[in-house]
Amino acid sequence: MYSKDSIYVIGDSKTSSNNPIMQKYNAFFIGLVIDKTTHFIIDADCSATISLTSSFVKHLFVGQSILNLDGVIQEINTRYFGSSQKALSVAFKNAHIKYMQIIES
Repeated sequence: MYSKDSIYVIGDSKTSSNNPIMQKYNAFFIGLVIDKTTHFIIDADCSATISLTSSFVKHLFVGQSILNLDGVIQEINTRYFGSSQKALSVAFKNAHIKYMQIIES
């Protein structure tokens, strides 16, 4: 399904304690499959309690460059208005940091 040039990176963060995601998973996670040759996100998922949230988050990320930190954060801030908006941004920043460490090693 994925080429040998793809890697899987997890980003995580915390969200408010009354958020259903926190109550179910104790954290907020995003999983990203990234093509190392192009740096484009080719698949994505998140720890969500509603499948529509996972689907929407996938569409926010797929086709974006993991290197475009500010642009992706802007997309989250202008399009995602779920209670875990900040957690989603922090999880993406965390995944970005991990990815940068991977490609620089």
